[in-house]
Amino acid sequence: MKKFKKRSDCPISSALDIVGDKWSLLIIRDIALQGKHTYNEFLKSEEGIATNVLADRLSMLEAFGILAKEDHPVSKAKIFYKLTEKGQDLLPVLMEIILWSDKYLEIAPQAKEFAKMLRNDKEAILNQMTSSLKKL
Repeated sequence: MKKFKKRSDCPISSALDIVGDKWSLLIIRDIALQGKHTYNEFLKSEEGIATNVLADRLSMLEAFGILAKEDHPVSKAKIFYKLTEKGQDLLPVLMEIILWSDKYLEIAPQAKEFAKMLRNDKEAILNQMTSSLKKL
């Protein structure tokens, strides 16, 4: 991983240095919302991340303590990625992006349905997601 150099002391700028690229939040989304946990599962996401970019982002997210690598529960040949507490603390950010997208962009019907559920009880959904991620 490249040496990290933040651009400024601004908290938004500092956070974007870590998760502001095109892929990092999508990897977090894949774990939290789609139950993906392996390299090959991330590669199969519809956005089509390149293998070298995926490897770099996984390494960076692990280095910043957002992801943790574990032995895969079924296959010794695979690595199991999971969100750390620090990574789980980004879930409200993802939820707000979903709600903003629902308000201002055209999104898929299943995403619209999820946004509707978020509007009705965001706290309960967040608690359910966090609880299920902690069981992994």
